[in-house]
Amino acid sequence: MKEKRSVWLPVVFLVVLALTRIPGLLPENFSAVYALAFCAGLYLPGRMAWWAPMGVLVVTDLALNCYYQFYRGIDAFQVFQLVNYAAFAALILLGRRFRSRDSWLWLLGGGVLGALLFYVITNTAAWFFNPFGNPEYTKDLPGWLIALTQGTGGYPETWTFLRNTLLSGGLFTGLFVGAMKMSEAKEPEEEEEAEPAAEEGEEPQPEETKA
Repeated sequence: MKEKRSVWLPVVFLVVLALTRIPGLLPENFSAVYALAFCAGLYLPGRMAWWAPMGVLVVTDLALNCYYQFYRGIDAFQVFQLVNYAAFAALILLGRRFRSRDSWLWLLGGGVLGALLFYVITNTAAWFFNPFGNPEYTKDLPGWLIALTQGTGGYPETWTFLRNTLLSGGLFTGLFVGAMKMSEAKEPEEEEEAEPAAEEGEEPQPEETKA
């Protein structure tokens, strides 16, 4: 069973990760990507935990950038986007740190923490580098707090993005971890059912001859 799970688990990760990035499919900043990056570090083995999610992120980002650049007329190819990959790498690393935890609540908390970490990293980078020249993002503590809570004028306040980030991170982490635990709980039952069947098919062993 573990061998089967090792085959379908990466496929599920990659398909869900790619599908949830379709524009307009989910509300703004309500994404499964935070949870899936965390769960990739939590469940995927070895180097696959890194290259599988990061590879899908790069490919889907290229597709999204082309969509926004050439169809929507938005300048989407920004060097600043590299900060997102650093944040996703932090989520994967966090997931690997939680591998020793078994409680659903602990893992749910890890997913929420990862979403919060992603929000703080990306918004701090937006404040520090200020690629769009927002006048509110002054290089001091009030400017940083504005970037984390209010944002720039003419756009939704950034605290609403934080709300959606935490809600989606918790929701999708809880769903995926719950599904994994249900799958793991079925494995011993299937193994127990297979054992009697194997015993019934065994040929009787000849009795030992007496000396």
